[in-house]
Amino acid sequence: MNEENNLMASDQLRKPSRKEPKQISFRVSEDEYEKLRQSAETLNMSVPAFVKKKAEGSRLVTPKFDKATREIIVRELSGIANNTNQIARVVNTKYVDEAHLNRNFEALRNEVNQLWQRLN
Repeated sequence: MNEENNLMASDQLRKPSRKEPKQISFRVSEDEYEKLRQSAETLNMSVPAFVKKKAEGSRLVTPKFDKATREIIVRELSGIANNTNQIARVVNTKYVDEAHLNRNFEALRNEVNQLWQRLN
């Protein structure tokens, strides 16, 4: 009985537990791979993920901005979120002069508007 348990356990060890157990392999030329790689990179994806999405019939849309521009936008949005959180923290912890608060909101609104103009 113990030997039978060991055989079952060793079979379970050999089979990796995968979310997607089936694997498909195929070969492509250097040119084909380069096209796939460029398309995947444009969409900020790996080549296997890109090919899988295409095989599923997904309609993949090229981003409006390149990677560097997207990173800049993320940093700017993060800064705006930080400023918003700082304003909320001050308002929730102590009395704030209404004029001072309005100046901060106006500065924040200007930052958002500038970013919005760059996106259009």
